This record gives sequence, C-alpha cells and structure tokens, in this order.
Amino acid sequence: MDKNVGIADRSKAFAIRIIKACSFLDEKPGICRTLSKQLLRSGTSVGANIRESRSAQSDKDFLHKMEIALKEARETEYWLEILIESEVVEKAKFSSLLQEADEMVKILVASTRKIKERLNGNKLRSRKIVVARDKHSELTTTVNSKAIPPI
Repeated sequence: MDKNVGIADRSKAFAIRIIKACSFLDEKPGICRTLSKQLLRSGTSVGANIRESRSAQSDKDFLHKMEIALKEARETEYWLEILIESEVVEKAKFSSLLQEADEMVKILVASTRKIKERLNGNKLRSRKIVVARDKHSELTTTVNSKAIPPI
C-alpha cells in the first residue's frame, strides 16, 4: 500500500479487501462462514471508527474512537492468524491482508500514543494546592506540574 495514503483512506481500502476475503470464505462450507462473520465485523470496524473519530466531540472522544479502531485492528489480526494457522485458507492468499492489518496496528499505536502525549501536555496548567492549614486559614501555592492529578 502507498505510504502517502492517509489512515482513513487506507482503512477504507482495507475494509474493501476484507469484504472480498469474506465473500471468498462464505463460498466455503462449514467453519469458514462463522470465522468470516467475525473477520467482517472487526475488519470493517477499523475504518468505521477512524471515520467516526473525525466527528469527535472532544480530544478525549477522538482518542477513544481511535483506541477502538486499534482494538478492532488487533482483533482482525487475530482472525486472520487463526484462518492462516489453522490452514483453513492458504497462507499466500491472506498473508498480505495480515501484513496490512499489522501495519494498521502500528500506525494506530503510534497515533494514539501521540494523541495521549498531546492531551497530557494540555493538562500542564497552574493549580493551587494546600501547603498548610490550620483552623483559621490555609496557605496555598500555585504549581505547574504533570505530577499533580487533574482536579
């Protein structure tokens, strides 16, 4: 896949490939149909969650949707591995899908890590903390630190 393609377009192309793979699996009898349904749900959900993240209501909501996409990508990897390792499908037929799933996981891990770092950086703001207190008054100070949990 072209490295200059954005994650949204890449995940959409991946979903289309998953649909085609599942159509192939549905033609086979037995267990393939069951596994195909699992693969179809997780494989198409990656792109759906990435697309949904574009309409996130906050940075935390955006992160949450991207983390769901990551979970779905990992689940898709799992189903592809199961299909290949159980020899239900030929490795050559599905290995490029597995490789793409692995690359999507890596991209989403890096993206969610970067988002978390940015969000944690935004929490670096002044906070008043109580340094000393007696019955009649309290002494406060203002600090700028990531170590202090959000109020």
